[in-house]
Amino acid sequence: MAKILYFAPEDWAFVSHFRTMAQAARACGLDVVVATRVRRHAQAITREGYKLVALESERGRLNPLRLLQSTLEMARIIRRERPTIVHCISLPLAVLGGLAARATWRCHIVLAVTGLGFAWIERGVVPATVRAAARSVIGLLMRHKGTVGVFENPEDAGEFGLAANGAKVVLVGGAGVDPEAFPCTPEPPAPPVRVAVLARMIRPKGIAEAVAAVVRARELGANVELDLYGAPDPANPTSYSQADLRRWAATPGIAWHGATEDGASVHREHHIAMLLSAREGLPRGLVEAAATGRAIVATDVPGCREVVRHAQEGYLVPRGDIDATARALVELASDPALRHRLGAAAHARFRARFTEATVKAVFSDLYRSLMGASRG
Repeated sequence: MAKILYFAPEDWAFVSHFRTMAQAARACGLDVVVATRVRRHAQAITREGYKLVALESERGRLNPLRLLQSTLEMARIIRRERPTIVHCISLPLAVLGGLAARATWRCHIVLAVTGLGFAWIERGVVPATVRAAARSVIGLLMRHKGTVGVFENPEDAGEFGLAANGAKVVLVGGAGVDPEAFPCTPEPPAPPVRVAVLARMIRPKGIAEAVAAVVRARELGANVELDLYGAPDPANPTSYSQADLRRWAATPGIAWHGATEDGASVHREHHIAMLLSAREGLPRGLVEAAATGRAIVATDVPGCREVVRHAQEGYLVPRGDIDATARALVELASDPALRHRLGAAAHARFRARFTEATVKAVFSDLYRSLMGASRG
């Protein structure tokens, strides 16, 4: 039986964000193996009938020896599993897993760059070095027959010198969201107008900016409240501490609720979704908000502007511009009809581009194409 091997950064990420592609692979007749760092979601993977392989290497380590060890570990897994397709999820695993697959086994390689993160957001010698290395490796791998790049927005593809409409590039609307799990619902009563941020509690997600913007909007007279949903990420050097989050939560109109697995309830209970991120692949939290018919405030950066067009599905604001964000919140808080119009447009855009069915169709076409090439 033809086999696909996924390299995924964390088991929770695979379950929450990438299970759709595995379902597409199974529907195409592929045996599914998931190699990932195992935390608390092993059963959620194995009960789908997928084989689970634990990755021992830790995420977020730039030590050259650690990177070599990670690459060798992935090479051993590839050699043991002998897959038809190796599908690497995230930029670090695309680089390391792609090299391991190319050196170890004759197979098709899918490099799924789901966001560019640290190296494209931060400035300095280390991020610049990481950017150069990633561009070099991805460029090398993409020159080989049988390698395909998957991107969630055209700008990320362009960072590697790839045309979004190129023969070896696939654009996909994130991981897809099930409209039945995130139904479009009427707004809850207001005031207050409640704003939700669902994200990891790390600096690039704009958590501090969200707090500052809501404080400013309240100073301008808007009856708005901010609810933060998400956990710190200790493996990420930009993570906020619990002390930071508790300090913000002591501010009037601000609350931190920790992580949640029920995003649908969060959006149902809020009027506005906000994400002031530095850069995204394609933000799932905003797609879920669009599915539920909520107006959105987001930064005008790659990824976010795939979901939101300014003054159509929500408002796009310049990164770091607290005043502009506060003004957007003031306007939305004062105009229920505007929120309704933007939310309806966001739901229509979701239905056209970001459903699970749409994403599954993209991956089904990709996997069938690669399997056909293998047989040929």
